[in-house]
Amino acid sequence: MALPFILAGAAVAAASFGAKKGYDGYQDKSLANDILESAKSDYENDKKSFDKANERTTKSLTQLGELQLKVGEDFKEFRTIADKLLEKINQAGSKDINIDFPQHKLDKIDGLALSTTAYLGKVAGAGIGGAAAAYAVYGGVMALAAASTGTPIAALSGAAAYNATMAAIGGGSLAAGGFGMAGGAMVLGGVVAAPIMAIAGWAFAAHAEEALSDARKTRDEVDDAISKMTKGRSQLNKTRGYVVQIKTETQRLYEVFQTYFDSLKAMDHLIKTGANIDAFSDDLIQIIQNGYQVAAILTDIITTPLFKPKFDENGKVIIKDNIVQIETDKDGMQVINGAAIDATLAKAQFDSKQFN
Repeated sequence: MALPFILAGAAVAAASFGAKKGYDGYQDKSLANDILESAKSDYENDKKSFDKANERTTKSLTQLGELQLKVGEDFKEFRTIADKLLEKINQAGSKDINIDFPQHKLDKIDGLALSTTAYLGKVAGAGIGGAAAAYAVYGGVMALAAASTGTPIAALSGAAAYNATMAAIGGGSLAAGGFGMAGGAMVLGGVVAAPIMAIAGWAFAAHAEEALSDARKTRDEVDDAISKMTKGRSQLNKTRGYVVQIKTETQRLYEVFQTYFDSLKAMDHLIKTGANIDAFSDDLIQIIQNGYQVAAILTDIITTPLFKPKFDENGKVIIKDNIVQIETDKDGMQVINGAAIDATLAKAQFDSKQFN
């Protein structure tokens, strides 16, 4: 007669064990939910801050690139008009007149003008916004590569700059992350950009123990992504700071250049309508001279790389598959060319004092 009591006791024990397992499962599932909700909230808050920094940096890069491309276009037109008017002065006079301006600086101005034309030709119809941001990042580094390797600047800063840009965009920024151009390999480097992506699903397994394990794993992934977004946000903001400085000085000098450019076009118009070129040949030569001097200062600014290129033992820029290799820091982000930019901007301000 004792057996039923034993079985009943076993049943009670089993029920108690089952209840505890059920309660433990409920707690695990509840804890998993709490972990995921906290992780999701933290991630989304940091993602918003990151996206805002990325948007502002992209906008600044686009504005700088559009300005640089416009400057390059105007250089080409200035040079064309200046050469034509100088030829007319020489045809009208008894001796040849040459502009007192270093040929190597003139070649550099011509290179920038030609590279701009080549680049714009490559991206025609593709939307200038993204291409302009890319030019702001790669135009200078490609120009430096051209000078380093002896390759014509027009070739590298045109087609090769375009190819490098497309490679960077495809490999880092638009692939799965959707962070736009500035948030990809162009500013952050692929090592940092790739892990910064949406945490898929925010879901966990049906079983409580697996759910808790999955939630903790997701928490770790979120913490890693937040850490990278924090570093990425700092890099984006630092980059934007330099971009704003470059744009401000470029815009200031471009306005100076435009005064000479407008004067040159006005004189060209007068000559086309029958005015005697000898009457203002001295003024014309001074306008061309000053225009070239300001153009040379602008060219130095535009062709100073935003990020530091890698050099080989011979002092030449390292290029692989038409892509200039950029120095990266311990976090895999591209190193901003701060010292060179600061020096170039300071020199530009000093050299341009005579035109203020």
